[in-house]
Amino acid sequence: MEAQTETLNRKTCEVETTLKVIGGRWKVLIIRELMAGTRRFGELQRSLTGITQKMLTQQLREMEEDGLIHRKVYPQIPPKVEYSLTPLGETLTPILYAMHEWAVKNYRQSV
Repeated sequence: MEAQTETLNRKTCEVETTLKVIGGRWKVLIIRELMAGTRRFGELQRSLTGITQKMLTQQLREMEEDGLIHRKVYPQIPPKVEYSLTPLGETLTPILYAMHEWAVKNYRQSV
């Protein structure tokens, strides 16, 4: 019984770690946009209705620090910055597809 409880606690901890990395209102939506390919800051902001420039900047910085996205700066004027998923970020793709499938199968039926 103790081994089962220990395993459950360990899984919960790992789920919490995942939620810490992709949790919140915007990170999953940013990942969704980057699954389609490289995007510039303005493109991301336009596609994420309601996000402020400050919040998008903050979320992108956190995701870059966590190794989920790559930020490429082009040395030109005006500055050009592009964002893309890293290989680690791409490993979240199946999770987003699973979330989509869950919503299609379960949530829409109850609405």
